[in-house]
Amino acid sequence: MPFFTLATHVALLTLMAFLCGACLGAVWVCRWRGLPDPRLRGSFNPGFSNVLRLYGKRLALATLLFDAGKAAPALWLAKASGLPAWAQGVVGLGVLLGHSYPVWHRWRGGKAVASAFGVLLMLTPTVALLCAACWALLAWRVRTAAIASLASALLAPLASVWLARDYVWVVIAFALLVVLRHVWNIQRLGRGEELSLQDAEFTRREE
Repeated sequence: MPFFTLATHVALLTLMAFLCGACLGAVWVCRWRGLPDPRLRGSFNPGFSNVLRLYGKRLALATLLFDAGKAAPALWLAKASGLPAWAQGVVGLGVLLGHSYPVWHRWRGGKAVASAFGVLLMLTPTVALLCAACWALLAWRVRTAAIASLASALLAPLASVWLARDYVWVVIAFALLVVLRHVWNIQRLGRGEELSLQDAEFTRREE
């Protein structure tokens, strides 16, 4: 494929990925149920864990499926077009940036954890499933979503060295974005103020 054609193809798919990523599952699911915007309550993050704390397991699961699934259209086209690994990574990064800085929602996005899982599931399914298992185990044992997310983000590049070498640098870029989006959580962890997943039941009882 000529370079100009490749660059144009990647740019168009990345734009598509960004716009898909900018559709926040937490916001759309809560609007569908007539509930307040999760960016205004709890941890103020439009993601799975905050929806879980505020509104329970069913809406949290719907949020997770929405955010993980929105990577599929653009990445399916990227893979079907035979784009190289780096180009698929650029498209995948478009999804994560769209979720983090959504044009549809005044640039106030989430931490891109579920979106990163969806992107990895399309590009490197084994790495995605390994990281998901790590997240679930730590969330169960530590009961803190931020710790589980950060650990999974750090595991992903190491796992890709072993399981998906063509995507190592792509996965490193994804992991760096997820870690950067958690800077505020890292500060809260240092102060012992980070919300626990156990706060879900307390938050709903208070309502």
